[in-house]
Amino acid sequence: MYRIFSLILILFSLGAKAQSEWTQARQEIHDNPLLSASCYVAYIPPTEKLTPTPKGYEPFYLSHYGRHGSRWLIHDNQYTDVIDVLKRAKDQGKLTPRGEWLLQQLEGFYPSTVKRLGELTTVGERQHHDIGKRLTERFPEIFKAKNAEVDARSTVVIRCILSMEAECEELCKANRRLRIHNDVSESFQYYLNDPWTKELQEQTDERFARVPFDYKKEFIRPEHLWSVLFTDAAYNDSIVDREQMVRKTFDICGNMQSHDDGLDLYDLFSEEDCYNMWRCWNLEWYLYYSAEQAPMCQKNLLQNILATADTITGSRTFHGATMRFGHEVDVLPLAALLELGNSYPKVPVEGVDTLDCVWANYRIFPMGCNIQLVFYRPKKAGKGDILVKALLNEREVSLPIPTDHYPYYSWPSLRAYYLSKVQEK
Repeated sequence: MYRIFSLILILFSLGAKAQSEWTQARQEIHDNPLLSASCYVAYIPPTEKLTPTPKGYEPFYLSHYGRHGSRWLIHDNQYTDVIDVLKRAKDQGKLTPRGEWLLQQLEGFYPSTVKRLGELTTVGERQHHDIGKRLTERFPEIFKAKNAEVDARSTVVIRCILSMEAECEELCKANRRLRIHNDVSESFQYYLNDPWTKELQEQTDERFARVPFDYKKEFIRPEHLWSVLFTDAAYNDSIVDREQMVRKTFDICGNMQSHDDGLDLYDLFSEEDCYNMWRCWNLEWYLYYSAEQAPMCQKNLLQNILATADTITGSRTFHGATMRFGHEVDVLPLAALLELGNSYPKVPVEGVDTLDCVWANYRIFPMGCNIQLVFYRPKKAGKGDILVKALLNEREVSLPIPTDHYPYYSWPSLRAYYLSKVQEK
């Protein structure tokens, strides 16, 4: 009887915790609907102060992986499918005044996207200038040292290259003697943006097949948007179905924060719609990149982080950084593989209907998201282990081994933990 009662108490406490965290996510999106845009969320600069450097230590090395900044939508049909549905509805006299307004706005906006698809916006460039500037302000011992050097590498995608250049410009501005090596090559794509393989797709398909409910039907509800845009609640388009129309309209809406003076389209959706659309994206991103063994898709990247650190941490004189630039499809699983904070909650596929209670994608991979591992060495040789702390989007987060000095962890112990992970079959 005692054991049963204890189990009930545990389940009750877990349920109360989940409900509390669900309320937090719901409240955050209520307070800021822009967060519902998932991977389109514009970078939110940190306001938190960093924990002071441990006594007797100094920061000397920073290992980094960052996503490009805010960008235009990637696919032309993300714009044109919505415009075409609205145009066909207008020809049939099925648009409300609000629908006609949206069509007019999108037809005016669309020409600016021509030959810009997927490219960095001014907002995205500014995000990386700001991140680079904060790096020099937060870690002057690393970036302003006389002998400081930075190795910066990017995927071959232009928005990533320009993001790298923006950060490096700020590093140079802070230290004219800084030695920077920039490189872009297909030769290191295998770890900066590991290709999606047939095996990974099969594993992903298997996870989606185990989801115990029809999440698209549950979360994507077109009724409100239809009442706003169309005069006929039963209106159907023979080319683009309702689910596609809702998703692509929501893509445009969410990505407008990537532009200075972008259109505010959030009043097209109810608050419930915004939250449910986010839940849909949240679930899908989790199943693709953070559930079960999915984070192992970044095994090559973690191996590169470890190997590069090995070449540097033995030096008593080195100051500098390894900067890597890529995509959210790398940052999200890397954060889970590193087990940063709550990035890898291990929610079972069969329980993803409550994923929003404990995991929110917008906290991990907004535009410009970044992971920073900051290394500290004793000022006097032999006076202790090298320490490391992790920053996710420039905010201190926990690491998966014990420590008595959070947010600082023993690098030898952490290195051994990660080596054991990458050696798993």
